Amino acid sequence: MAKILVVDDEPGLRLLYSAELEDEGYKVVTAADCKAATDALENEAIDLVVLDIQIKQESGLEMLQKIVKERSGLPVILCSAYNCYKDDFASWLADAYIVKSSNLDELKKEVARLLKK
Repeated sequence: MAKILVVDDEPGLRLLYSAELEDEGYKVVTAADCKAATDALENEAIDLVVLDIQIKQESGLEMLQKIVKERSGLPVILCSAYNCYKDDFASWLADAYIVKSSNLDELKKEVARLLKK
């Protein structure tokens, strides 16, 4: 069973993503900030990361760069309320970019696609 790390500062979204992804058969670990995400990456066998771009006062894009540098090959899906970050070169390091929505079909589709690689 694949293990997914969901990094988002909004508790409701972490709960929603966890419930939906667990219904798809994945094990889900959540983190509310970059420190908790780093701890999870060091202590868990994570197969994929769903990463918010704006995490409180922290930058998800900086977290993405750290993941790519330290865990090359680990798939990352950026999930943001803002479409404008697609134009930021740093976001291009991610394997997918999804604009947050109440419909999680696109997220589930990208998770399934990336975990099949």
